Amino acid sequence: MAQELRHLISDAPRVMVVDGSKLVRKLIADVLQREVPGVQVIGCSSIAEARIALEQGEVHLVTTALALPDGDGLEIARSVREAAGQAYVPVIVVSGDAQQHLEERRFTEFVTDYFDKALGHEALATFIRGYVQPEPVVGATILYIEDSRVVAETTRRMLERQSLNVVHVLKAEDAFALLTAESLGLSTHKFDLVLTDVILKGELSGRDIVQRIRVDFAYGKRRLPILVMTGDSNRDNQAELLQAGANDLVLKPIAERLLVTKGLFQLRLARMDASRALV
Repeated sequence: MAQELRHLISDAPRVMVVDGSKLVRKLIADVLQREVPGVQVIGCSSIAEARIALEQGEVHLVTTALALPDGDGLEIARSVREAAGQAYVPVIVVSGDAQQHLEERRFTEFVTDYFDKALGHEALATFIRGYVQPEPVVGATILYIEDSRVVAETTRRMLERQSLNVVHVLKAEDAFALLTAESLGLSTHKFDLVLTDVILKGELSGRDIVQRIRVDFAYGKRRLPILVMTGDSNRDNQAELLQAGANDLVLKPIAERLLVTKGLFQLRLARMDASRALV
């Protein structure tokens, strides 16, 4: 049985939704009210309104657009972090330009995660639902590449607590062998997601894994999502990983909540696309 993993630990969570569009605010509020018992949604159309809301009490989750009538939505993230008494508060950017901002590493350390509006309203509902209360993706198998057995064991436990199957290998070459066998129908595994460290022993790195999966195997981001774990804070290097084809990054030290949330979201999104293809 999966271990419960809640982001909103309050019995009466207060969630702030900041967006200049009344329609978007209502969409997000409807999802939250459906998924989170006792939630109080505070809708704000501007930075000024959001700051007033923060002065009226703590919040437990924030979603914000990037473009607001009175400035950059990233100021919301900063205001949340600087507000007196704030503990860990997920701040999620919801924007049509999110992917570009992610690749260019414009997001600051104050932003927890992002969602690209281009994925659609159904995916937004899935994302928020998964962020508030991650649920297992039954039968999903992760190909995990990590050359440290100690780190691998810790990370494997995080994933297996969510009923995810994990196949761990130490080298990129071993991962390619498994993917090749799967592509030829010679494997008992069907991989739904790849999780790799960026620095690996040997000649090949996590970046090489991303490039080969995208180019040589020709697997797109929805066919086989890739999460890359990195301790490199250099924004240019992070951008290169995303531009090479990684779906997202998980920064070290690994936070279990973020690793699981990002992984489950990518898995659900991939399955959503697969279901559509069958229609």
